[in-house]
Amino acid sequence: MKKVTLGETHIQGLSIRTNNATEMQPELGKIGGLYHTFGLQVVVDYDAGANLYGVYYQYDSDHNGDFSVLVGSTPDKLTTTARLESVTLQAGEYLVFSGKGSMPQAVIDLWGAIWAYFSDNETEYKRTYTTDFERYIGVDAVEIYIAIQPEA
Repeated sequence: MKKVTLGETHIQGLSIRTNNATEMQPELGKIGGLYHTFGLQVVVDYDAGANLYGVYYQYDSDHNGDFSVLVGSTPDKLTTTARLESVTLQAGEYLVFSGKGSMPQAVIDLWGAIWAYFSDNETEYKRTYTTDFERYIGVDAVEIYIAIQPEA
């Protein structure tokens, strides 16, 4: 895990509204279907250096409440006739967690490590629940960025 400071980035893609309780039930989960639909409707120019993003935003509260998920990439690297939505990755401080392995299991395992880290009340950093995102950097590598409160 490492701490980074990022500027704003605009991402376009397809989105849904869900919560972790729903996503823990394979027959009800929506995120996997969102990635599938995105892959069918949108062409991402990976040869031009594009990354695939999974952005978590519009949190009702914390990890227990509803939130939105947008699967997409930077607008200049997309081709589609689908109507896309936009989200801004907010500028600020993030903790970056890295994982490698078979997808989606590598992402699931990495989120488990993130939840374990933030479940400790004595952890050095606190989540802001503004924008968090997954950035896929290859077929078997992902980085998950978690927005944190700035240090005082």
